[in-house]
Amino acid sequence: MAATVRRQRLRRLACWALMTVLLADLLALSDTLAVMSVDLGSESMKVAIVKPGVPMEIVLNKESRRKTPVTVTLKENERFFGDSAASMAIKNPKATLRYFQHLLGKQENNPHVALYKARFPEHELGFDPQRQTVYFQISPQLQFSPEEVLSMLLNYSRSLAEDFAEQPIKDAVITVPAFFNQAERRAVLQAARMAGLKVLQLINDNTATALSYGVFRRKDINSTAQNIMFYDMGSGSTVCTIVTYQTVKTKDAGIQPQLQIRGVGFDRTLGGLEMELRLREHLARLFNEQRKGQRAKDVRENPRAMAKLLREANRLKTVLSANADHMAQIEGLMDDVDFKAKVTRAEFEELCADLFERVPGPVQQALQSAEMKLDEIEQVILVGGATRVPKVQEVLLKAVGKEELGKNINADEAAAMGAVYQAAALSKAFKVKPFVVRDAVIYPILVEFTREVEEETGVRSLKHNKRVLFSRMGPYPQRKVITFNRYSHDFNFHINYGDLGFLGPEDLRVFGSQNLTTVKLKGVGESFKKYPDYESKGIKAHFNLDESGVLSLDRVESVFETLVEDSPEEESTLTKLGNTISSLFGGGSTPDTKENGTDTVQEEEEGPAEGSKDEPGEQAELKEEAEAPAEDTSSPPPPEAKGAAAPEGEKAAEKDGGDKPEAQKPSEKGEAGSEGAPPAPEEEKKQKPARKQRMVEEIGVELVVLDLPDLPEDQLARSAQKLQDLTLRDLQKQEREKAANSLEAFIFETQDKLYQPEYQEVSTEEQREDISGKLSATSTWLEDEGFGATTAMLKEKLAELRKLCHGLFFRVEERKKWPERLSALDNLLNHSSMFLKGARLIPEMDQIFTEVEMTTLEKIINETWAWKNTTVAEQAKLPTTEKPVLLSKDIEAKMAALDREVQYLLNKAKFAKPRPRPRDKNGTRAEAPLNASTSDQSEKVIPPPGQTEDTKPIPEPEKETAGPEAADSEPLELGGPAAESEQKEHPEQPTGQKRTLKNDEL
Repeated sequence: MAATVRRQRLRRLACWALMTVLLADLLALSDTLAVMSVDLGSESMKVAIVKPGVPMEIVLNKESRRKTPVTVTLKENERFFGDSAASMAIKNPKATLRYFQHLLGKQENNPHVALYKARFPEHELGFDPQRQTVYFQISPQLQFSPEEVLSMLLNYSRSLAEDFAEQPIKDAVITVPAFFNQAERRAVLQAARMAGLKVLQLINDNTATALSYGVFRRKDINSTAQNIMFYDMGSGSTVCTIVTYQTVKTKDAGIQPQLQIRGVGFDRTLGGLEMELRLREHLARLFNEQRKGQRAKDVRENPRAMAKLLREANRLKTVLSANADHMAQIEGLMDDVDFKAKVTRAEFEELCADLFERVPGPVQQALQSAEMKLDEIEQVILVGGATRVPKVQEVLLKAVGKEELGKNINADEAAAMGAVYQAAALSKAFKVKPFVVRDAVIYPILVEFTREVEEETGVRSLKHNKRVLFSRMGPYPQRKVITFNRYSHDFNFHINYGDLGFLGPEDLRVFGSQNLTTVKLKGVGESFKKYPDYESKGIKAHFNLDESGVLSLDRVESVFETLVEDSPEEESTLTKLGNTISSLFGGGSTPDTKENGTDTVQEEEEGPAEGSKDEPGEQAELKEEAEAPAEDTSSPPPPEAKGAAAPEGEKAAEKDGGDKPEAQKPSEKGEAGSEGAPPAPEEEKKQKPARKQRMVEEIGVELVVLDLPDLPEDQLARSAQKLQDLTLRDLQKQEREKAANSLEAFIFETQDKLYQPEYQEVSTEEQREDISGKLSATSTWLEDEGFGATTAMLKEKLAELRKLCHGLFFRVEERKKWPERLSALDNLLNHSSMFLKGARLIPEMDQIFTEVEMTTLEKIINETWAWKNTTVAEQAKLPTTEKPVLLSKDIEAKMAALDREVQYLLNKAKFAKPRPRPRDKNGTRAEAPLNASTSDQSEKVIPPPGQTEDTKPIPEPEKETAGPEAADSEPLELGGPAAESEQKEHPEQPTGQKRTLKNDEL
């Protein structure tokens, strides 16, 4: 009995646990019904969303454009974004920030910071001594870091997406350049965190473009590898990517298409912006030459004039892509002097000759990193706005040696569409067709540590060791574990970039610090003291390069093992609860399943760190790396699996296998046997008396960031609060402007209505003068004092005017509604009367309505007729300037009551079953011929000769068993062969009965 009670209790607990999980999933889905992607370019951004019923759509901004400038204008009391900010660049160039992404993750001594100052001298950059970075000094009161400016723009992009989707959005995938290093990626994540966005992934823009290309050509991908090169020249940089498409067999989804990044080459400063700056300099020189003898100032010293020239240079570059020459002209460039000059395409190409020579560079870098030749590339596809320059296409075509360049992809929106597809795949709210994405590590990462070694002479010395953690062009997301097995006390190790020899000297300077983090471990010695009788299996450091390409140290553990005797123990309540929940899903852990799951973990999680083969002298120290797959079950799925599932699988595996004995690991067969698999027949009788028990002790970690310190939590919270305050101020300003516009519009519209005939008909001269006077007074107040009025004051003024004009507007609206409402009421009354008349004509034998129902309907019809006639007559006697007694809402109420009663009777007739008809003496039912209408049959039944209408029908014989089914099926045989055969079978029937059939047939 007690065991039964315990089992029932476990089942109840399991059900509650399952309901809790399902409820949590539903709550999570309710908040993520729409996701967005932001393709963050240097000059412009594209926002796309996915929501139920709207698959992968580009968001239109407030100007109904699909592309929004990445521009922010920051003033004392207001902010502008997108096209509004771009138009402010000429009026207030110092407060208008553009191309600020080039400063993300950069310290003050970075060459890109100096380049930004040279390109945009109107901006004042301050120095942050704590992080060694720069910030924008708009005014003494306005200071914003590049991360804060980017956060404002991300928040603006989310507002556009929410307005388009008509629902809140918090999940996003953001594109970043493939060459972004760890510091730059962390800066973008911090900006998204300030904006309150949950970043599902930072996806490289070249990967997003390749994904978009593959998704729309899924049917063309097969088991044969296809190598495609994407050449993306945008406004700020150029990236060349080699992608391999082919189908692969995945564990969960079977055979699915896959894209793998094979090679990447880039140029950080080659793009459309540099071409525009060359054109701007050329136009400035021409303008100075035109005013050379007038002792005028240099146009380069005027920020507004230079902003105008940059805008004209952008337009000129676009026009020269399709024309041989064009006339550049700017009205009032400086000192009210107009500028006009002719620029040819040849001059433009000569200005940018050195830039065009750098076009093949990224192609060669991509081929070298992929270890491929141009002959293996099937197609070269152009991406990015700057590839529309004819000279770029000419030089690139010559460099790749192809017949033509591919232009079969949307050069502007491909990255946004690929990113939003990935967002839908990572979201729990959508199910998309799997497309395996294997991105590549651009910059290798290694671990460096120093330890003491004892030489043959007995002298101890320090030896520096390096282990490659993530190799160049290796796939990610990925997790790695490195084991330090010769340390029994606290020690430090370093995480740095690997060999960056593929970067040039200038690129290395722009890259920044090559040292990432110093890791200081605390508690190693205490862990050894805690388990003195256990054998140490080393200090294991778990690294994770996530879907965003950001490296993190998940945890560091000290692992110990010992042999313990097996003692059968009763299962704990939690174990029973877990088994019960598993049984609810019909699952169970079979030996095959356990082995397969462990094998998957082995292959991915703790593979030996790459590079260990190059140093044979260290094999003894890092021997646990070879055993690593057996010592930890925390691993993401294989690279073919979807990247978003890796962290969840890792956490689940860690929780299941972190603190319990691991005797069932397949790789420990040689020492403790594989207890996860069924024992061999000859070993069944020999049970081993001892098994391995594993103990894991968490080690304290202190991280010292060396490349670029992240914002402290308190400063991050202050920045987020500052941005929220600015957003709230903008919303309040918009609300006030909306209230002022509503008040002004109401005044003008009402003043116009007072002179319209329909309003004059229902109002007196005195009423109109009173309203007109109040409107004029409010308009005067709005012009004189409205600038300083609050939102509440404006709304109060509007409410007063609406209350004053309510009676006038009400009378006009009612008169407009009367004809339509009265006509609808008359039609309903007529149809209801006809329905009632027809219902009363139904014979009593077939009647389905009761007398009470018909009487009730008749009463409602009569009352409605009477109310209508009386109210219309009363309204006709009232003056038009008085409040009407005939109201449209009353008409609608009367119609609703009448319609409700009619609908009730119609529904009753629809579902009513016909009554069975009486049969004659011989069991034959009198039927109507096929050509007789239903109404004729239902109106009257003709009796046979010699029989009056009052004569009762012949009762059915008791032995007759014709049921409702037979009664329902007989009408289908009227006038058919069955009726004829029935007459032939009964020739002895009386003449009267035969007469009944003939009369019925009539």
